[in-house]
Amino acid sequence: MPTSEPPSGLEDFLADPDNAVLDLATAVARCATALGVPQAVVYLADLQQRRLIPLNDDAAALDVDSSLAGWAYRTLALRVQESPAGGMTAWLPLLDGAERLGVVAVHTPFLDPALLRRSRALASLLAMMITSKRAYKDNVVQRTRSEPMRLPAEMLRAFLPPRTIGNTHVVSTAVLEPAYEIGGDAFDHCLTPTALHATIVDAMGHNLLSGLTTAVALAACRNSRRTGAELPELLEEVDAAISLWLPDQFCTGVLLRLDLAGGVLRWCNCGHPPPLLIRDNRLVEGALEREADPPMGFSAFLRGAERQIHETTLEPGDRVLLYTDGLTEARLADGTEFGLERFADSVIRASTGGEVAAETLRRLIHSVLDAQTDRLRDDATILMIEWHPPGREPRPAHR
Repeated sequence: MPTSEPPSGLEDFLADPDNAVLDLATAVARCATALGVPQAVVYLADLQQRRLIPLNDDAAALDVDSSLAGWAYRTLALRVQESPAGGMTAWLPLLDGAERLGVVAVHTPFLDPALLRRSRALASLLAMMITSKRAYKDNVVQRTRSEPMRLPAEMLRAFLPPRTIGNTHVVSTAVLEPAYEIGGDAFDHCLTPTALHATIVDAMGHNLLSGLTTAVALAACRNSRRTGAELPELLEEVDAAISLWLPDQFCTGVLLRLDLAGGVLRWCNCGHPPPLLIRDNRLVEGALEREADPPMGFSAFLRGAERQIHETTLEPGDRVLLYTDGLTEARLADGTEFGLERFADSVIRASTGGEVAAETLRRLIHSVLDAQTDRLRDDATILMIEWHPPGREPRPAHR
């Protein structure tokens, strides 16, 4: 029977500088041995979150929607099954904070509480290792791609943060399609001790210049935000950067800041579709709809006037949706547009089923893609924010 004490080999593994240059599959095996965990195999979610790709060449890819491994990924929960060759397999989600990376399979003759604890510790350690290594190991990135990526998409994806971030107060999660051909859409989100900052951007056109415009907008936004600038000053910097470096370009977008303690939401809409508010499992019509400012990069059209910053207070359990029109204008198989009503209804139905926020968006974007008779006509990006302040329960939903 395995001991409940953590193996001393873990300290030696972490202290060995040679582990930094190991290929990831070998590093996983050595880390598992150091922790006293039997055979472990890591599966990473592909770019579109449809398949789980093994790091080991002798294992097969698994479908996210139909496998037990996919169940662990979708629900963020442990799943255990008997192995055909004897023993059992425990599937554990790989999480870097709130970001879903994939799953790890632990193959073992038996599973007791001590081994399960070590397996969970292994999953936590591997998530940090994968996040650090994929930034400079191309073979890790290559395994999560199923087709070549166009240059504008490659450039924009280098700017994107993790799909999902969050803490006990809030979750922000996003998806972006077409995964390998995006041109001007992007999102950004970050957490401070007191606030969530989120941005969605849609640049004019669908080419490398569009991607450059979005990249400049995101860089200016981050640069200003990291100096402690408030929304008005931040927007001035974005306008100035685009006007200076790409004077013939512009982009629409929504920039917002959510106070985590009180739920005060402040935002500016720069020529973009207005955010949506879902409360008590209902779409609150027009709740966040305000007169839009000119797109970013059109600072000359403001004629010295400051951009409008709007404000409202959320209630516990509220969901705020930012999106680009590539989603609502997507054509379904019967020729009709996906539309706002169907979009909101899909999110509401998923929330009543208890899905985690990231899974809601994954299923939603796949339903749109799978209903297409052709590729999306435009980039489609969704960013969803859920606010759940500690100690304050959502109001009972209206029936």
